[in-house]
Amino acid sequence: MQQQRKTIALLIFLVIVWGINWPLSKIALHYAPPLLFAGIRTVIAGVILIAAALPKLKELQFKRLWPVYLVSAFLSIVFYYGFQTIGLQYVPSGLFSAIVFLQPVLLGIFAWLWLGESMYGLKLAGLVLGFLGVASLSIGGFTGSISVQGIVLALASALSWAFATVYTKRNAARVDMLWMTAMQIMIGGLVLLAAGSAAESWTDITWNTAFIVNTLFISVFVIALGWMVYFSLIKEGEAGKVGSFTFLIPLISIGSSVVLLHERITLNLVVGLLLIVGSIVLVNFKKAVRRPTH
Repeated sequence: MQQQRKTIALLIFLVIVWGINWPLSKIALHYAPPLLFAGIRTVIAGVILIAAALPKLKELQFKRLWPVYLVSAFLSIVFYYGFQTIGLQYVPSGLFSAIVFLQPVLLGIFAWLWLGESMYGLKLAGLVLGFLGVASLSIGGFTGSISVQGIVLALASALSWAFATVYTKRNAARVDMLWMTAMQIMIGGLVLLAAGSAAESWTDITWNTAFIVNTLFISVFVIALGWMVYFSLIKEGEAGKVGSFTFLIPLISIGSSVVLLHERITLNLVVGLLLIVGSIVLVNFKKAVRRPTH
């Protein structure tokens, strides 16, 4: 029971901070080019996590595990945050996050195919329901210009995140999860920072209070603590079930976008909410084990 409460508390924390990340990132992008912003916030998070992991230095095993860290860094950070930060310039943050959170559907399928997690009728129905919920949030319910490029980048972000989660789950027994999170974030952040330095100008950054506060909040709570909590939950539980709760994140994103960015609420939001709650219930409904009769 205590473990269950801890898991619920961690999921609530994750849903909230990852939800408000989207409008905060959109605001920060008014003051900085996308790749430099992505690199700065990720490197700060990497420094925090490496400092936290130093007491367990022996478990780093960089010489043996660097390929795992590198692949994870590109899937979880370089591709995911790169596509995300660039894509947010083209579509409203609420819509973008809703499309990215097709990820739990993809993750449920990938976890079944590659991790051996069970797939049964209720779980499949829940994943389909979650997909329909996200689709309801995505179709015709937002103001602002909707570009094909933005939609493609959102889908690419969802795919990279799903692959990253499966890859991390497959390698969870080989690595220390704190070091895994710290190294992928630091390596990915350095790649993004290098790409931003080459393609963008540091003089285009406006170092005002809004940018600094948003960047620090995202670095500490969204990236450093958020990814650590996410991968800890993935390691302990079924990837597909943990992923199903992330369907709630677009709702937090849309709600906070309405408050912070004045994006419009519509009937799609209500329909999407009902479908997403139904999805979480179905995916997490424990299938009864039928005992043989004698």
